[in-house]
Amino acid sequence: MPADSFPFNLADFFLDDQRLVQVGDLCAIEFGERRITFDELRIEVRNWECELLNRGVAETDRVALLLYDSPEFIAAFLATVSIGAVCVPINTFLLAHDVEFILSDSGAGLLIIESELEDKLLMSDETLNRTVILKVDTRSRAYIKRDVADTRPVRPVTTRETPAFLLYTSGSTGTPKGVLHCHGSIPFTVEAYAANVLGLTSGDRVFSSSRMFFAYGLGNSVSFPLAAGATVLLEPERMSAERLAKFLEDRKPTVFFGVPAVYLSLLEYRLNGGRVDLSSVRLFVSAGEALPSKIFEDWQRAFGYRILDGIGSTEMLHIFISNREGNTREGSSGTIVEGYAARLLDESGVEVQSEELGNLWVRGESATSGYWNLPELTEQTIKDGWVRTGDVYRRDEDGFFFHVGRSDDCFKVKGLWVSPIEVESVLILHKAISEAAVISSVDESGLATARAFVVIRQGERSDALKEEIRDFAGSRLPQYKVPSRIEFIEEMPRTSTGKVQRYKLRADNAQP
Repeated sequence: MPADSFPFNLADFFLDDQRLVQVGDLCAIEFGERRITFDELRIEVRNWECELLNRGVAETDRVALLLYDSPEFIAAFLATVSIGAVCVPINTFLLAHDVEFILSDSGAGLLIIESELEDKLLMSDETLNRTVILKVDTRSRAYIKRDVADTRPVRPVTTRETPAFLLYTSGSTGTPKGVLHCHGSIPFTVEAYAANVLGLTSGDRVFSSSRMFFAYGLGNSVSFPLAAGATVLLEPERMSAERLAKFLEDRKPTVFFGVPAVYLSLLEYRLNGGRVDLSSVRLFVSAGEALPSKIFEDWQRAFGYRILDGIGSTEMLHIFISNREGNTREGSSGTIVEGYAARLLDESGVEVQSEELGNLWVRGESATSGYWNLPELTEQTIKDGWVRTGDVYRRDEDGFFFHVGRSDDCFKVKGLWVSPIEVESVLILHKAISEAAVISSVDESGLATARAFVVIRQGERSDALKEEIRDFAGSRLPQYKVPSRIEFIEEMPRTSTGKVQRYKLRADNAQP
């Protein structure tokens, strides 16, 4: 019998009887004043299992979570997969129409939502009639609990190949796409990255500034600390640099996960006289977008630590190329993580040589089984077990990979995808704008940002109008998608067929 057909359940991977003999009385989660042991977490998971079953959730059903980082998120996530259902974490920063799309596209029959996020629910009648809503206040634990600690609900048999969770990413099209992962995906990332690269132990205290509804944050705050018997520190609020610095000093994590913009904010806070005490932290990890060399160098100069940059993706679930402690190279994403394979191919599918540019393809057992309801995209992206990342890289003679850019027009800001078409469609709604084009750029710190070029139909070309346009976009888009710079131009560069030539805008405006 193939190994993949043996019974395997992700919740048991973390919380079965054998594991709890070893880690049961250790602290699994710190959340404000709450301290939850691994034994207590399993009780929470079983409570949620019964809650879901009592609400009619069955095998393969989708359960959506619109929750802050909290013990309830972790317990509800594990309870969902434990009963053979598919968990669908939703980005709490999304606008209502994106939340509605994900609920509709996934076919979620139950939505567990923070009470204060109800304004994100503008559901169609079809979605509303299909979806049961369970409101939760994770700060006060205001949800229905049943004392079922000693009861293990009857649940279906799952294997490593059983669908477990669905992570939505806007990816390269701007439209959210569901990336499906199975029960065996997380254990592979635990062994390949958390154990081999990070060396997490039960003595670690882990904090991630990236949220658990992202693949990066899910690994950082759920998979890795639970598997290691470590303690995860959770914080539901978005934190300023000042609050983050105080959090790090007070809560004393030993491992910190961030994105480049977070590291820059702490650097600037310290430069302006703020206190940043990082004495408890042994590892600093960055992903989401390439870490600029300047931030890497400034961080080492200011604090005496190196940041371990790496690249991962929702499709591969977590980091598959990474720098290592004692073996880092500034400006590089690092080398291949053990257990994965990577190759760089030219447009004809031929592997390129060292120092040549190529499209990055990756293979590993954490790879998605496909995109939800998008068989053609799945076929285009996954070929013979290899996943096309959409990134262009070069690899040096020592095996270090260096990010060059995207193979399409989309890009990331603060680790999140930005679709030019989506931003442009908002900009042209402004009464003064007739045409708009958006490209990726960098600010003075070397961080990715959006830059817009607009053709004005009316009004004076002024700095005041630029601010008005930014405010207009900010009222209709998440902040990371709002262009940081607006440029006025006479006309758009176009092909003979009328398509905007964004590459010309990038070439003509290479400097920030």
